[in-house]
Amino acid sequence: MERPNLASPAFFVEPFIPKIMSKVHYMTQEGLEKIKKELEYLTTVERPRISQQIAEAREKGDLSENAEYDAAKEAQGMLEMKISKLQDMVQNAKIVEGKNLDDDKVFLLSKVKIKNHTHNKVMEYMLVPPTEADFKTGKISVDSPIGKSLIGKTKGEIVEVKVPAGVMKLEVLEISH
Repeated sequence: MERPNLASPAFFVEPFIPKIMSKVHYMTQEGLEKIKKELEYLTTVERPRISQQIAEAREKGDLSENAEYDAAKEAQGMLEMKISKLQDMVQNAKIVEGKNLDDDKVFLLSKVKIKNHTHNKVMEYMLVPPTEADFKTGKISVDSPIGKSLIGKTKGEIVEVKVPAGVMKLEVLEISH
């Protein structure tokens, strides 16, 4: 990566920020709308609230020993980082739909019925993008150990999955979209 020329006057105008290529964020339309709604809330409600806290703390005098000011500035930094992350997700979102996918293999948005041979239980999951995972509703991330092991598998295949509790043997019983 090219380093900035510290002697250049342009260095002081534009600080050195490494250019990182953003990755594509696969998600459903519903997931994208949820992220947009959260982003709007953070920018229209939370950002002004934290700015107000900073202004109030600033009015109390000496900033070098003002814990309220430090806390508000830290909260602002965390908020701006989250806003930036969500903006990146929205800008690089790629909408996926399960209706045009083949039922022969497990893909993103597949509904999969699997048998856990380790515990002799049958479970049903839907493989979703990481931002939409919700284990309580049976939605697991394609980036989770189970999700990664199931992608590309067909009905009848058995996979071994390394999970924190050890190794699980899973058999794909059904695939649908």
